[in-house]
Amino acid sequence: MSITTQWIDITGADGATFQAYLAVPHLGKGPGIVLLQEIFGVNEHIRTVAEQYAADGYVVLVPDLFWRDGAHIELGYDEAGWKRAVELMQSNDNEHALADITATVAVLRARPEVDGKLASLGFCMGGRLAYQAAAAGLVDTAVAYYGGGIQNKLDLADEIKVPLLMHFGGKDSHIPTDAVQAIAERFEQREEVEIHIYPDAEHGFNCNYRDSYDMRSSVQAHGNTLVFLSENL
Repeated sequence: MSITTQWIDITGADGATFQAYLAVPHLGKGPGIVLLQEIFGVNEHIRTVAEQYAADGYVVLVPDLFWRDGAHIELGYDEAGWKRAVELMQSNDNEHALADITATVAVLRARPEVDGKLASLGFCMGGRLAYQAAAAGLVDTAVAYYGGGIQNKLDLADEIKVPLLMHFGGKDSHIPTDAVQAIAERFEQREEVEIHIYPDAEHGFNCNYRDSYDMRSSVQAHGNTLVFLSENL
């Protein structure tokens, strides 16, 4: 058997329905991951990442966080895609996003395929939301790839009671070095928090659809993530 994928419906707290992309491993069960998108929507790259983690043995559910602006918005990384992505990020309400993630977590925990704990794992905007999901006590562990804005939410640090892994690029032009330093200093006494910095990596280094893709950093980060998840889920 191979992994299986489908879009499923999720009912939010306000009674409205949105969709999420579900990827199930070939064994049919495993720990769960709520995968949180970049600002480009649940596009081909994010679906590929979901399938990658399903191939690794996890049940992955990816909520469509931009559904209020249109279902299944899927953007590329050209100039037009960037422009629209920034507009969507700016219009996306943080509380709405967390409410959607809360509903997604509840649905994933109730899935019969889920055998074990849950993680939040996100990229860019999704990295920051994965961090916030941990602070809200929604998940059992969290992973943030180049989480933009985490440095502005360090007041939530004491709310995080679960293991947390953060990946940053050493040459990230969107997340300043001093921001990463502030994050590292805030968590330096927390043994359950890991921070990995990939010296030659730019923002978006995990995405092989972008010019900033860095194969070595991507592979290293994926390996570090799998070790972290295996120890904490």
